[in-house]
This record gives sequence, C-alpha cells and structure tokens, in this order.
Amino acid sequence: MTASVVEIRARVRRRRALVVAAALLAVVVLAIVTLSVGDYPIAPADVWATLWGAGDRAQSYVVFQVRAPRLVMALLVGAALGAAGGLLQGLLGNPLASPDLLGISGGAGAAAVFGILILGLGGPLLAVAAFAGGLAVAAFLLLAGRHRADGGYRLILAGVGVAFLSVAITNYLMVRAQVELAQAALIWLTGSLASTPWWNVVIVLATVVLATPAVILCARWLPITQMGAPTAASLGVRSSTVRLVTVLTAVLLTAVTCAFVGPIAFVALCAPAIARPLLGHGAVGIGTSAAAGAALLAAADLVAQFAIPGLSVPVGVVTGAIGAVFLLWLLATSKGRHL
Repeated sequence: MTASVVEIRARVRRRRALVVAAALLAVVVLAIVTLSVGDYPIAPADVWATLWGAGDRAQSYVVFQVRAPRLVMALLVGAALGAAGGLLQGLLGNPLASPDLLGISGGAGAAAVFGILILGLGGPLLAVAAFAGGLAVAAFLLLAGRHRADGGYRLILAGVGVAFLSVAITNYLMVRAQVELAQAALIWLTGSLASTPWWNVVIVLATVVLATPAVILCARWLPITQMGAPTAASLGVRSSTVRLVTVLTAVLLTAVTCAFVGPIAFVALCAPAIARPLLGHGAVGIGTSAAAGAALLAAADLVAQFAIPGLSVPVGVVTGAIGAVFLLWLLATSKGRHL
C-alpha cells in the first residue's frame, strides 16, 4: 500500500470523525433547546437537574412525559429515514432515490390508512400493515427494474407513478370514511410528532436497533456491488443478496416510522444530500445520513412548534417545504441539468 493511499484513507477518517462530532453537537444543542422552550419554559440548568432526578414535579412531568418522548421520537425517525434514504441512494446510485419518490412511503401510508379506516388497526399491527404496503411497492419496483441499470430514471418515474396511485387510493378511502376517522387519518398523513407516548418510542427504538446490523452490513457491501456484479462475486459478495437486504431494511425503517408518526416527507431525500458534501468523497455515508436525518427532523420539529407564535403545525408541513426547496435547488443547479 503506497503512502498516498494511506494518507488519503487517514484524511477520509479524520473528516468522517469531524462530521460525526459536528452532527452529535448539533443534536445535543437541539435537544437542549427542545427540552427548554415551550409554554412552560425551563432553564437549561434546570433541565439538566431534572434529567438527573433533581427537578420538581412540574418540571419532571413536562420534561419526561411531554418533551422527551417527542424529542427522542424525532431523533429516531430522522435517523431511520436518513439511513433508509442513504441505503436506497447507495443501491441505485441516484440522488433522487428515496422512499418518498420511489413510492415506498406512499404504499406504506396507503396500507396504514386502510388499516386505520377499514380494519381499525393500531399500534404494532399498524406497523405490520405499513410494512406490507411498503414491501409490495418495493417488490414491484425491483421487478420492474430487474433488467435495467441501477439508478435508471425510469425506475424513479415508476416510483412517482406508484406514489400518485397510492395517493389516489388513500383519497378514496378518506372520502368513504366517517368524518371523525377521516380527520384523524388526515392529521396522521401530514406527519406529526405531537402527543407521542413512550411505548411508541420503545417500538421504534427496538426496530431501529434490530435493523442496525443489516444497515452496517449494507454500508460495507454497497461500495463493492457498485464495482459490478462480476467483481463483487469475485470478492464473495452476491449483488442480488445485497439488493434484497438493502431494500428490505429500507422498507422496514420507512414503514415503522410511517406507522407511528405518519409519512414524514423528504427527510430521506435531503439527509443523504447533506451528508454527501460533508464527507467530501462523493459516496453516501449511511451513518452520516442517519445523523443528518436526526438533526434535520429535530430542527424541523422546533420550527413546526415555534415558527408561528401561538400556532403549532405538523412537522410534515415543514419537511415538505424543505423538500420542495431542495428539489427546486437541485433542478436549478448543475446537479440537476441531466434530469
């Protein structure tokens, strides 16, 4: 191994460490702000004391029962969506590949709405229904793109078509439902972190922990598969297995978040786009994408709660606006001229 290669690898490792440290610092700052501000403001020093059991009863209730579950859920959902987007973009080699634009979120949302309005599902069963819907869309896309090169824009267009079909199915279910159920489903479809109970957080956390080994393996395998199937096979990696595991992991992460907070738009698309230039070597860092997604959703939730005085909006409204601006920027720059 030449000295230049060793130097490049050391530089990449240093940059990755700095990026991860900066992301963790951003998450810590966002956590302090989230736990401190609100209708019942608490000083950061009192928040710290409350976390260690020294706060009064009111402070303990506000921190542990109101703000902490919402904060932890925002971080988990953002990390899960960031990882899912990084996995799909790494697999397809396409910056537009995300659960949103590929229709996976739409399929999971349509199945979840069917479960809510028709079957009366909730909790873990709703997550199963969302996973089934997202998996059905993913299977269709894999079947449609099996003879095409990875990252082909025909696959993206097919996903957009499936997403619109999912919206049509969802709208049909909404207009057929009772007003009360339709209103609840509409709030869920927008994507909201409000009134998050701890048991929801525990289920999402368990799912993310279970999916983490698969994410790590995919992060190691994807760069090898990008060299081509013959090269990957010579190195002991089967491209078909990597594709299947990557898609299943991305669908699982997307579906479980969709089941409990609704389809949060564009986080999975924007987080890898933030991570890629920070790393500087052109590859999609799955871990960095997860960290960027966590910070992005936590920041978006703060904006959703406090940007308009006296009015709290669902976080999906904010992430949708961010995603729209990102897509317009992508089309307006040289990165989008070949679209």
